[in-house]
Amino acid sequence: MSRGTNARDEPEPSGSGGSARPPLVRELLLVAGLFLAYKAGRWLATGHAAEARRNGHDVWRLERALRLPDEGAVQSLLLHADGLVQLANTYYAAVHFPATAAFLIWLHLRRPAHYTWARRALAAVTAAALVLHLVFPLAPPRMLAATGLVDTARVYGPSVYGPPQTDQLSNQFAAMPSLHFGWALMVAVGLVVATRSRWRWLWSLHPLLTLLVIVGTANHFWLDALVAAALLGLALAVLRRPRPAAAGTRPEHGRVRARHAPARDEALVGTVR
Repeated sequence: MSRGTNARDEPEPSGSGGSARPPLVRELLLVAGLFLAYKAGRWLATGHAAEARRNGHDVWRLERALRLPDEGAVQSLLLHADGLVQLANTYYAAVHFPATAAFLIWLHLRRPAHYTWARRALAAVTAAALVLHLVFPLAPPRMLAATGLVDTARVYGPSVYGPPQTDQLSNQFAAMPSLHFGWALMVAVGLVVATRSRWRWLWSLHPLLTLLVIVGTANHFWLDALVAAALLGLALAVLRRPRPAAAGTRPEHGRVRARHAPARDEALVGTVR
C-alpha cells in the first residue's frame, strides 16, 4: 500500500504542525450545555400556535410565488410504499442526533483542529436558529390543511412527536430553520474538509437524503432548509478553517531535518580537526 494511501487514515499530528486535542471532559460539558440550550430555547418558543400557523401559510404562499418545487411531489414518492415512508420516518427520528454526535467524536479523536472548527460552527448555527425560533415561530407543513400534505409520522409511524397541545418535550412550531438539515450539512462539509479520500464527496449524500426526508415527511418547507444552509454558510465564512492535515506534516519534517543538520555540521568540523 502506498504511503499516500496510508496518510488518509492517519490522525493529525499532535505537534506544532497539528492541533492539541481539547480536554474530553470540557468538551462533553460544552456539547451537553449546547444540547440543553437547544432544548430550553425550543421550550421557550412554545405557546405561539396561532402565529406559527399564520407564518406557515405565508411561507407556503411565498414558496409558490418563488416557484419552488411542491413538497407534495417528494411526499408522493414516499407514499408509494408503506415500508418506504416508515423508513423515512425512522431516518428523521433516529439519525439526526446520533450522526452529529458520531461526527464530533470522530473529529475529536482524529482531527482535533477540525473538531474545534466544526463545534463552533454547529454552536453558531444552533444559536442563530434558536433566535429565529423565538422571533418567527413556524408551523411545519404537516399541520397546515392548505398544503394537502400528510403527517406521515402520525399516520404510518414511527413518530417522535405527540399532539402539539400536550407535547412537553419539543417545540413543534420551530420549523425554520431546519436544524436537521443544517447539522447534516455541517457533518458533510466537515468530513469532506477533514478527510482526503477520493470518496469523501459521498458524504454529501447525507444532507441530500436528510433534505428529501424532512420535506417528504412534511416536517419542513424547502425554505427551512435554505435558511439553515445560509446560516451555516455565514458561520463558516466567519470561522477560520483549519489547515489540511497533510499540510501540517510538512513543516514538521522540515523541523526534524533542521534539528539534525547541526549534528552533521559538527561531525564535519570534527573530521577537519
